[in-house]
Amino acid sequence: MRATASVLVALLVVLAGCSALTGSSAPETETTAPTETMQTTAESTTTSDGDTGSAAPADPEEDVLGWEDGYWYNESITVDRSDGLNDSELDKVVSRAMARVEEVRGLEFESRVPVEIISREEYREQVESGNTTPENRLHQNVKWEAMLMVDESTDAIAVQNQNFAGGVGGYYSPSEGQIVIISDSETPEMNEITLSQELFHGLQDQRFDISSFNQSTQELHNARDGIIEGDGNLVDQLYQERCESDWDCLMPQGQQGGGGSSDIHIGLYQVSFQPYSDGVLFVQQLYEQGGWDAVNAVYENPPASTEQTIHPERYPDEEPEYPTIEDRSSGEWEVLDLEGGIDYASFGEAGLYVMFWYPSYETTQATGQLTDVVIPYRNHLNYDGQQLNQTDPFNYDHPITDGWAGDRLLPYVTDDSMSTNETGYVWQTEWDSEGDAAEFADAYRDLLEHHDAQAVSDRPDTFVIDDDAEYGDAYYVVQQGTTVTIVNAPTVDDLNGVRSGAGTTNASVVAA
Repeated sequence: MRATASVLVALLVVLAGCSALTGSSAPETETTAPTETMQTTAESTTTSDGDTGSAAPADPEEDVLGWEDGYWYNESITVDRSDGLNDSELDKVVSRAMARVEEVRGLEFESRVPVEIISREEYREQVESGNTTPENRLHQNVKWEAMLMVDESTDAIAVQNQNFAGGVGGYYSPSEGQIVIISDSETPEMNEITLSQELFHGLQDQRFDISSFNQSTQELHNARDGIIEGDGNLVDQLYQERCESDWDCLMPQGQQGGGGSSDIHIGLYQVSFQPYSDGVLFVQQLYEQGGWDAVNAVYENPPASTEQTIHPERYPDEEPEYPTIEDRSSGEWEVLDLEGGIDYASFGEAGLYVMFWYPSYETTQATGQLTDVVIPYRNHLNYDGQQLNQTDPFNYDHPITDGWAGDRLLPYVTDDSMSTNETGYVWQTEWDSEGDAAEFADAYRDLLEHHDAQAVSDRPDTFVIDDDAEYGDAYYVVQQGTTVTIVNAPTVDDLNGVRSGAGTTNASVVAA
């Protein structure tokens, strides 16, 4: 899946703009969208719409790398974009793009990947009409409320759908074995760079069976995407460099629309964007050490955590230790049953980092003044000289979250939760050392304080945010050795129902 260039550029502008609000020493930034014109090659012939490309070599006697369905990677094609691409023109573009992906990546397609172009509006309707169970909707609400990013009165799935609808330029569907390119114009427009990445995802699935990867939690999804999207974005980058030097490439004409940054929830977007940012450098290092063979080998042992892509030197040896949470609920509280699905969540180092960074962004946006809450605002921005690094624009490393060893969140509900959306959870995090655990626990208490939490005087480690506030609930935060456990419930009395011992007058340890 590829984020639209317009959305990414808009985000970079917004984030960099906030960084410079105070007029301090933050570097001035310049962000540019990918080229939107066809490129000229050294020896070229003019195509029907005024574009240029090189003359076609003779076709091979059998399928070879860099040639697909009658088209070499470096030959011209004739298309008329005045009314969009018709089926035969689309076939030409796809065949040549497949040949180019093979040339860039050194891998042969096993079969043709079907491509469809749909409008942004059609894609938005598909996303918004997607079905989900009430249980899964509640599960998503608990997850993002726990991250203090989506409050109890907001539908988290609707927020995620809004991000997808406005921020995706194309996607590969493993279940259907096809690619969908999303056009922001009324006629079917093609962005060949987007096409190249989605074609490569089809190639990854053919050669490495990426659809079989376990991506059941947010953390596992981001971890596996470290190789899937990291490799894809590197191919994307290499492909674009060829477009800017010696290939004629089909790019959108005129100003492109898209969702716009106002439609994007920056917090959720930044959690899911981590593999697109860190994954490229992860793959580049592998390539520099052992070429494409070294990259290919990672598909047999994909990253097990976002820690391994934030800190590539920790791959593959530093494995996560996901805790097992014993159910110690009582009374009306019980674990949310997803009817055979994964009933827990995990956010990893990347997710926890964004949780601590997001309040700085949110407060800066609200006040118009650069404000650091827990993780400083500028810590997230990677500058390359005087502008943001376009390959790896965002940093996900900070001492508060460095030392993560594993986390698991278990949602709890009552019979009334479907109607009230009042839920609870037990969130257990594991750390490399007691010092790392203490640093996380202190930072989380600072995060609660930012949301106006007050300590409950007669209940150790217990905090309350008023009901009329955005995240009005009771919280219990306790450290035991390298483990930090967070328990959440609507009231202080409910904490003990969600997990025995939490929020009580004695100092019971509930981590183990």
